Amino acid sequence: MQKRFSESSLITYLSMPIKVMACATFAITLVGCSDDSAVKHSTPPPAVSVFKVITEDVGSYREFVARTEAYQEVKIRARVEGELIERPFSEGSAVQKDQLLLKIDPSEYASTVSQLAADLKSKIAGAEGAERDLKRGKQVAAQGYISQSDLDKLTTNAEQANAAVKSAEAALEKAKLNLSYTEIRAPFAGRIGKVNYDVGNVVGPSSNELAVLTDVDPIYVSFQVEEGDYISYRQKHQQSANDPSEVPIDLSLRLPNNSLLAASGKLDFADTKIDRSTGTVELRAAFSNPDGIVMPGLFVTLIVESKDKQQLALIPQAAVQENQQGKFVLIVTDDNKVATRVVKLGRRINAMWVVESGLDAGEYIIIEGLQKVRQGVEVKPVEKHVDAISGTISDTENVNSTHE
Repeated sequence: MQKRFSESSLITYLSMPIKVMACATFAITLVGCSDDSAVKHSTPPPAVSVFKVITEDVGSYREFVARTEAYQEVKIRARVEGELIERPFSEGSAVQKDQLLLKIDPSEYASTVSQLAADLKSKIAGAEGAERDLKRGKQVAAQGYISQSDLDKLTTNAEQANAAVKSAEAALEKAKLNLSYTEIRAPFAGRIGKVNYDVGNVVGPSSNELAVLTDVDPIYVSFQVEEGDYISYRQKHQQSANDPSEVPIDLSLRLPNNSLLAASGKLDFADTKIDRSTGTVELRAAFSNPDGIVMPGLFVTLIVESKDKQQLALIPQAAVQENQQGKFVLIVTDDNKVATRVVKLGRRINAMWVVESGLDAGEYIIIEGLQKVRQGVEVKPVEKHVDAISGTISDTENVNSTHE
């Protein structure tokens, strides 16, 4: 048993170097293959979309919550009583100045006009007869045929007859005016709202308004300014304080759907007193609104920007990130390396942020592929175009994918 164990141990001992050498050779082979694969399959720099920083003229800026008001508005009411017989327009449609809106049955008023016209003719005839009698009375009174008392009576009759004519004329004018009130016409061009009475209803001066007519071109925008800001504004613009339209500011309007009104506005009114309960003063701006897009009663955002402007960088909102240190962007350096840049942002203009400090024009910031990179890594930048209004990212013509 001992001899057999020794032979087995000897065989094991002699075979060990061969196995070790085989394993070593296999390991060397694996290492060599691994190095060759790493060389052949090295990972290329990740591609990222970049945006070239641009600058624009930007002035000091402030936003106000405001409400729109009609330039003109009138509640249409009946001034005479009668049956509503005609409504020759569509509710909500545009109407022209002096266009017929509503018609009340004119029959009764037309007959009154005819009756008073006839009465006026009678009164005129009576006045003419009294004048003739007075003329003859004066002639015979000079010859002593009638007494002074009789002449005085003729004079009184003539005066009363003339007064009756005046009264009849006034009554006829009033009747004609009432007849004209049976046709209700638009006092100005605008849009007519819902009619509160259907044809066939009896309406009159005691009735509610029949409809509302509004003129929204231009459209007014009213807003409030704190008393301290208003005093500062008055002090800074003393020469134009009495004429708000001359203040050197640009006004724009952001609508409830976040779109901007195409027309720019003009300040046209500043109240003459401070509201004691709120400590504010009311101001009003006017905007051209020929298409009637802006309706009265909307809550809107009034954007006030000074005309004294400076060049500031604009960047897409998609490029901005935030951490404990604040807002930052990732830029691509001249050697295509990623670097972090802390920025101070100002206001938002559509899909872009105004950068008050931290970036210069011409630098490249990453807008797509942010999750694939970190500071210091090498990237392959692909320049993109960003629509400043919608923020849509698209390919740029003549793309320079390896900017210098």
